[in-house]
Amino acid sequence: MKQKFQLLPPAEGALRVAKVQEQMRAAGMGAMLVSDNVNLLYLAGRVYAGYAWIPAEGEPVWFVRRPVELEGEGVAYIRKPEDIPALLSERGMATAATVGLEFDQASHSLVMRLGALFPEAEIVDASASLRRARAVKTPFEVELMRRSGVMHTEVYRHIAPLYQQGMTDLELQIEAERVARLHGCLGLFRVAGQSMEIFMGNVISGDNADVPTPYDFAMGGAGADPSLPVGADGKEIRPGTTVMMDLNGNFTGYMTDMTRTYYLGDIPALAREAHQCSIDICRMFEREALPGVEAKLLYERALAMVRERGLDAYFMGHRQHAGFIGHGVGMEINELPVIAPRSRDLITEGNVIALEPKFVIPHVGAVGVENTYAITPAGPQLLTTAPEELLPLG
Repeated sequence: MKQKFQLLPPAEGALRVAKVQEQMRAAGMGAMLVSDNVNLLYLAGRVYAGYAWIPAEGEPVWFVRRPVELEGEGVAYIRKPEDIPALLSERGMATAATVGLEFDQASHSLVMRLGALFPEAEIVDASASLRRARAVKTPFEVELMRRSGVMHTEVYRHIAPLYQQGMTDLELQIEAERVARLHGCLGLFRVAGQSMEIFMGNVISGDNADVPTPYDFAMGGAGADPSLPVGADGKEIRPGTTVMMDLNGNFTGYMTDMTRTYYLGDIPALAREAHQCSIDICRMFEREALPGVEAKLLYERALAMVRERGLDAYFMGHRQHAGFIGHGVGMEINELPVIAPRSRDLITEGNVIALEPKFVIPHVGAVGVENTYAITPAGPQLLTTAPEELLPLG
């Protein structure tokens, strides 16, 4: 049965291609051959095995290997990438002098193979151009993220009652994951980068929050197995500790990122003070993250608030500190811009940013919140609205 290739509304698909072409022209790129699943999903509204040929001017060509029986404007079936030059020639499309490939996403062997298709062209990296185009969301994308935020928030309303005495952090995470899946979470947590892996989120309790991880996440944890060394380690949740829940928010193919913190028994005033500082940093961000503001200035403002309260030893980790407090989100959990001390990014209308000013208190656990914001001309609009205060388990 024939299927329509393009799953995006026509105007939306054209807008996304135009955004990429704008970045290509700024980089002096005549054409781009896209192969990465996420970038294909961005451009076509579907994942398929094949490639997208995007000229700096004009209409794209969608080279498809699988699935069969897709049809639509610009679709051409191939058995192998070596078929592409002849098919371009048949369409009267000259090979560009400069062709972009995804150096960051594709393997070296694939880059070499695709580059050999265009022996007369200069082969350049298209990764940054695609990242910049995707960093500024269209209204259609923001609406998908708003829908994810609504469902994500609903899931968090069910978490505290899931706890039963004697539970481990892993058991609580599994119950929370079940609730998320029943509410429509797709389960897939897309993360850019070869050394970044996670499954359904990060749940950390007590001293496990202070265990460093090899991954560039805001929080660590030993994990349940050395093959995935992050998050819950299977130990019982003890009185006097916190549980930080950073759960998957992918309900529409576009993710929101949200963290909330729970506690069991009595926790010290230091943990409560740090948690309030995290909330206060979010309020600062809501006032000051306006289009045109340097991302690094927002980091500096947050760090100044932390130092004023004498909490810098615990900020973004204790034994190992993360070097950022916020990041773009979309189809992947680590997009542009980055809120970090050396970031060169500017806050831009259409950015969607997860802000996660967190703390690790030794022998207590992690505290703090994470919120996702859509940047509008008037400033950030909150997409994740679950209660921010520390919540008791059970």
